[in-house]
Amino acid sequence: MPQLISPTARLHTSWLEAHAEWSPGANQDGSGMRLSADHAFAVPEVFASWVGRLREQSDPARPQPEGRVHATHWWIVEDDTYLGAIDLRHELNDFLLRAGGHIGYSIRPSARRRGLATWALAAVLPEARALGMTRVLLTCDDTNTASARTIVRNGGVLEDVRSTELGLKRRYWIEL
Repeated sequence: MPQLISPTARLHTSWLEAHAEWSPGANQDGSGMRLSADHAFAVPEVFASWVGRLREQSDPARPQPEGRVHATHWWIVEDDTYLGAIDLRHELNDFLLRAGGHIGYSIRPSARRRGLATWALAAVLPEARALGMTRVLLTCDDTNTASARTIVRNGGVLEDVRSTELGLKRRYWIEL
């Protein structure tokens, strides 16, 4: 049975195995990989430091660097196997309003088509409500029909499709 857990260095090996399934340079939405200046994730100390930054990003007492917002990160796991990631951005900056949204998620290629993204998104929506949000924005590539279905299954209503700095994006709102 899958669970959402806080990122942990304990799952280093499983995370690396999942990461190897992605094509080089692929964006893993919701993973927070952009928080690492050094992508040498195979080095345990680098990985542990990055995991620490993921956990710290949710702390409202810690100021965020320019262009960043507070966000809570979870890993989708089953037993001790990393299956994917989901994050909840506590607010929207201009970039997130245009292209990124409040919630990002990704599932490792070998774990797809099991409903994990739909399940994880449903599990995170109450967390958004708990932060006082009344609605959340989710985006996906215009060609990502699987993600679009995940969002619609969780109540997403398409606002528009627009060209962004990340390409053509479908923008959905979910009322909480």
